[in-house]
Amino acid sequence: MTLEEALAECPVVAIIRGVKPEEAVAHGEALYAAGIRGVEVPLNSPNPLDSIHDLARAFSDRMIVGAGTVLRADKVSQVAAAGGRIIVSPNAQASVISRAHSLHLEPVPGFGTATEAFEACDAGARHLKLFPAVTYGPAHVRQLRAVLPAESVIWAVGGVAGVDFADWWAAGCRAFGLGGELYRPGQTPEQTFEKGKAVVDAARALP
Repeated sequence: MTLEEALAECPVVAIIRGVKPEEAVAHGEALYAAGIRGVEVPLNSPNPLDSIHDLARAFSDRMIVGAGTVLRADKVSQVAAAGGRIIVSPNAQASVISRAHSLHLEPVPGFGTATEAFEACDAGARHLKLFPAVTYGPAHVRQLRAVLPAESVIWAVGGVAGVDFADWWAAGCRAFGLGGELYRPGQTPEQTFEKGKAVVDAARALP
């Protein structure tokens, strides 16, 4: 499953920050059952490469798996070796984007300003993560959409909830990264499923 295919099924990528390797697959199964087809394990989680490896092996082509909070190019190589296929960052680092492309992975760099967004595009990124989205708001996206390349895909990440999807979608976002709305360390897979189902229902209500 490609990133585009995953987002076409459900425009939500789950951010399971703080998950432990022994729990990762169970929460991945809960998210998959709820209808989510993308999951990222931030690299500031416990033993994140183990979680990414286990998720990638368990889901293969059923769900796209990758890493978040990827700040350096050497980490991209480690994620690739673990089986991750998306490289999500809070910033736009050209070396990270370039390494991801060289390994046939999909970079999703973070941006706030127009300058950062265009720098990410110039480095070869197609998917752009507005972060923290809550700081900028949908109006920021609406203005940027008028000038960014038509093929760019803007993600709203940071402070976004299912109840906000419609406003972001109308502004031009086509993907969402959700963390605490879906997963918090210590919750059960059953809780993850219930949260995931509510988010997927909100996504399916989009035009």
